[in-house]
Amino acid sequence: MAGALYLRNVSAHLRMVQYFPPMPGTLFVVATPIGNLEDITLRALRVLREASVIAAEDTRRTAKLLAHYAISTPSVSFHEHNTRSRLPQLLARLQQGETVALVSDAGTPGISDPGLDLIQACWDHGVSIDPVPGPSAPIAAAAASGFPLEPLTIYGFAPSRSKDREKWLTHLQTVEGTFTFFETPHRIEQTLALIPMYFGDRPIMVARELTKRHQQLLRFDSAEDIGLKPEKRGEFTVVVGERATPRSRRVPASEDEIYLAFCRMTADEACGRRAAVSAVARNYGVSAKKVYSIVERLKVK
Repeated sequence: MAGALYLRNVSAHLRMVQYFPPMPGTLFVVATPIGNLEDITLRALRVLREASVIAAEDTRRTAKLLAHYAISTPSVSFHEHNTRSRLPQLLARLQQGETVALVSDAGTPGISDPGLDLIQACWDHGVSIDPVPGPSAPIAAAAASGFPLEPLTIYGFAPSRSKDREKWLTHLQTVEGTFTFFETPHRIEQTLALIPMYFGDRPIMVARELTKRHQQLLRFDSAEDIGLKPEKRGEFTVVVGERATPRSRRVPASEDEIYLAFCRMTADEACGRRAAVSAVARNYGVSAKKVYSIVERLKVK
């Protein structure tokens, strides 16, 4: 009798286990240092230690952080080249109740890295998301610039192709408030040559190797005053200050000034003709038609 009762209880228990599926786990979006390894929160360290797995954009870079703090949690790569295969694997682990700590190469995941795909997938499948705030290169650079930060717009890397970059910079001219973007070492010099042509009298700050030993911050009151160039090594964050009000916008002294601005922009094919006309027109507050007229008239002299 007792044995039969025991079997019935076991059977009921098994039915309950089958009836209640595993509770979904949690995706922790963890910000990690952008340079100095001391720039990490106590909560971030705890989450990295207690997570089932760490999804890292570059496991080799993350390994240095984990070794520094003696964290033994296993990690798997999650980058732009394996997103299609890795995302369903991570999502399945989360749906089975595991916790995943998402980290990028440096800073806060979701900015110029594939972390956004996993975060969106968690929203779509009802998986809990818990942000662990911390370092962010755009925020750090903008805070150090001294420019007004309301509003602040954050962009990723500038396009690599010349035509795409011209179109992108032309769009950024319409952004009234302060904004930031990233640039690579081998393109920073070319970008700094273009910035005065597109942003005229707007203040600029270039941040290199933020929080690292060779950190360098260069600020210019006007894009036209960019002189000292940063070393072409490390990671760059560019901050462009808010647009000048119409009252403070510089008025060209003559048509010669407009023509010279156009010539500077198109020198060495740094900027296409159409993009140069558009940029000069916007910087000097005149129509593109007028700039075309000036260029055509003065180029034959």
